Amino acid sequence: MARQEKARHWRYPELPGVDLLKARYVHKTFVRHTHDAFVIAAITQGVESFRCGGTLERAGAGGLALVNPDTPHTGQAGVPEGWTYEVLYPEPETVAAIAAETTSIRGTAGFASAVVDDPYLCHLVTEVHRAAEEGNALAADTLLRVAVARLLRVNGGTLPERVARTAGARNAERARTILEQRMADPPSLEKLAAELGTSPFALLRAFRGLYGMPPHTWLTDARVRRARHLLDTGTAPAEAAVAVGFTDQPHLNRHFSRIVGVPPGAYRLERAGNGGAAP
Repeated sequence: MARQEKARHWRYPELPGVDLLKARYVHKTFVRHTHDAFVIAAITQGVESFRCGGTLERAGAGGLALVNPDTPHTGQAGVPEGWTYEVLYPEPETVAAIAAETTSIRGTAGFASAVVDDPYLCHLVTEVHRAAEEGNALAADTLLRVAVARLLRVNGGTLPERVARTAGARNAERARTILEQRMADPPSLEKLAAELGTSPFALLRAFRGLYGMPPHTWLTDARVRRARHLLDTGTAPAEAAVAVGFTDQPHLNRHFSRIVGVPPGAYRLERAGNGGAAP
């Protein structure tokens, strides 16, 4: 069964600020996590089920699964045969530039709904992949911009700002900063709460309310994000694992695959090859 699954997570140098994932998953389960970038996933076969913003969503063939940056979400098969998709991960700056040029959206532009049923848009996303695989920079760049502009027209809106107005939310922000600074050797929840002058359960509730996940889940997600940046610069997976606070490379492998969709070794190999056109 595992042999039915395959995935490639890569970059095309002529599309700066955009990651690409092309995959077929059957038994794959993505744990609750976030992305720095937008997620634009064109479902070509099967159904993906994912929880986003507290709602269980389903996207089938011809539809798109959409996730805004820093939004906790999951992912798994919605039917026994799994799902196949082609995903674009454009950075916020890329989407903001397209929104400024093609829409009247004020503030930070993003997606209003997590699922859009639009076969033409789905086709546009797969064509971006095709152009990148063929090394056609003009087509890839053009189709990416057309796809994002259309998405913003049919499903665009202004993203709400996350403002820490309460004392609890401000403690959650401070806790996040501490965890980022001490990622490799974080304090326990009790010690973290004591340092902030609050109680463990009060901090837990505030953190989950602000970031959509408890501190330990957020920390695992943050560790994988930082490991990705290290792998992008050529750091070996074993070294990246220890640097971000995982016990060893197998520990990193397990969490990395459940969040990024491919093992760290395969991820780094694509980066080492500069994510060029497929052979």
